[in-house]
Amino acid sequence: MATGTQSIDRAAELLALVVHSEEPLSFSELAGTSHLSRSTTSRVLQALERHRLVSRDPDGAFGAGELFVSYASRHDSVGLLVRQAQETMSRISEETGETVNLAIAHGRDVVQVAQVESTYLLGTTNWVGVSVPPHCSALGKVMYAFGALPLPAGALQRMTDATITELSRLEIELEQVRRRGFATTRGELEEGLAGIAAPVRSAERVAASIGVSGPIFRLADTWNQVGDLLVDESDRLSKTLDNRA
Repeated sequence: MATGTQSIDRAAELLALVVHSEEPLSFSELAGTSHLSRSTTSRVLQALERHRLVSRDPDGAFGAGELFVSYASRHDSVGLLVRQAQETMSRISEETGETVNLAIAHGRDVVQVAQVESTYLLGTTNWVGVSVPPHCSALGKVMYAFGALPLPAGALQRMTDATITELSRLEIELEQVRRRGFATTRGELEEGLAGIAAPVRSAERVAASIGVSGPIFRLADTWNQVGDLLVDESDRLSKTLDNRA
């Protein structure tokens, strides 16, 4: 009969095989690789499954369990957010044809963490990983408006002639953002570049902002239409995040 230490060693060996494998492993593969008897392998796997350390796919093969997924999601919250937002971003892209971005607050800046490319040749800049001044981007104004970023204390950097550089003017615009649910920029970050964005909430706080960007001439006649689309899609995504929290 196995001692307590032997049982732990056997469980650890099987668990290591499952976690290190790039594909789910069958019962026979685990028994053969570990050189444990089939009865011992079955008993240990059942215990690991009860404690959610392993799980079975529809074919009965074993992969990492729910506890590993939960741990990974807590320590890779940005990666989880990006994965969960992909479907939403794709729908927005199909509706608008414009570049779609997802952004998070980082320090006092806003950093874009995912992007779906525009279907147009004009407007395909890759913004992923780029940090921009929040006061002149729609994604950043959302962060300011809903408390995900503290308002700037010093002077606001002028990027173009259209950039808002007075805090009082910015605060007036942020009130409008809160009232209508989305933010806009028109040539404030780059001349000719427009942006529209809405907040993504998780656990009753703004976790991110999602938006579209493109040339002003393409978005000029659709501000409210695209804004309403973003609000609807961001609300839908927010509900998904809350359900999976």
